[in-house]
Amino acid sequence: MDSPSLLSADQSRAARALLKWSRVRLAARANLSEMTIGDFENGFRKPRPHTTAAIRQAFEDAGIVFTFEGSPWLARPEGDSGPVTDNRMRRRRQRKA
Repeated sequence: MDSPSLLSADQSRAARALLKWSRVRLAARANLSEMTIGDFENGFRKPRPHTTAAIRQAFEDAGIVFTFEGSPWLARPEGDSGPVTDNRMRRRRQRKA
């Protein structure tokens, strides 16, 4: 990735999966159309920088953190440390504590 504001279609799909978001929900959070999200994730068009920045910001506002390597992960609640790959893992850890 050339810039932290850039986002790949694979990253978008992975982040949506972590959050269990539909394209409709992402579109609403990023203030974009569902068609824009679908076209981007399916590789039908290359989005403008402000579009990828809006998508990435929506993910980051929801707790997604993009690592230096570019892979997304869902941040734990405040006070916890380290990445959580999905909500089920977090719930299991909370039950054990």
